[in-house]
Amino acid sequence: MVKDGDHTSEAAPRLAHTRGWLSSGIAHIRGVSVPVIDLRTSIGMRPANDLRERNLIITEYNRSIQGFLVGQVDNIVNVSWTHIQPPPSSTGRSNYLTAIAKIEDKGVANLVEIIDVEKVLAEIVTYDVSISQGVLDDALVPLMSGTKVLVVDDSATAHSQVKATLSQLGIEVISCSNGQEALSLLQAWCDAGKCVTDEILLMITDAEMPEMDGYRLTKEVRSDARMANLFITLNTSLTGSFNDEMVKKVGCDLLISKFQPDLLVQAVQERLRRGK
Repeated sequence: MVKDGDHTSEAAPRLAHTRGWLSSGIAHIRGVSVPVIDLRTSIGMRPANDLRERNLIITEYNRSIQGFLVGQVDNIVNVSWTHIQPPPSSTGRSNYLTAIAKIEDKGVANLVEIIDVEKVLAEIVTYDVSISQGVLDDALVPLMSGTKVLVVDDSATAHSQVKATLSQLGIEVISCSNGQEALSLLQAWCDAGKCVTDEILLMITDAEMPEMDGYRLTKEVRSDARMANLFITLNTSLTGSFNDEMVKKVGCDLLISKFQPDLLVQAVQERLRRGK
């Protein structure tokens, strides 16, 4: 199973250069030339020998379209994120596993590994985390240094890229791997008598995560008077009117597309402007 999403922003992520394409060629799909990545090789597995048993999954991710060459497809199932759990802590952070799920098939429970496609693509394409000229508001820059931002995402790659961007401004990143972990941290601060907005400038959260997604996390924060005024930015690669409506429904302050440093900086600056 591949965790994947579509873009939501009008701007594509800036790519510094590509490296080590594990390409199996180009596929022409509906008039579009799509690069094909051998997913098995990308995650350290041996490539399948018989191409007749291979299948192609076409995905759109942050305004880029690519195909993943995979093995045989036994079943296609729709799984709710409520049934997806984080991987065991013993798996470490060097693998490509971002979550697991139990799938029932004819009374037999199968354990399915969910691959972090963000990590796969990050090892193929180097994302430029530099901040474009003219984006920074000189009046706000002094206010950024020493502040903290809570980043909630199940992808270690996403954490690294957000941290690489914000650290340029002297901003410290506090990391949580899912919504439940983040909510517990926020509640612990409140229970200790701390003001959440004194601890962090804002929270940047992914949409889809195991245990608790970004929508539910935002709803829980907004329903708690002790932290209801926390500035929340949804940082996602999902697209469509559904996502826009969910952002409005749960009360996010901003919606930005992943892996775009300028948008991350603009989110911080928007929070500072509202604070003033």
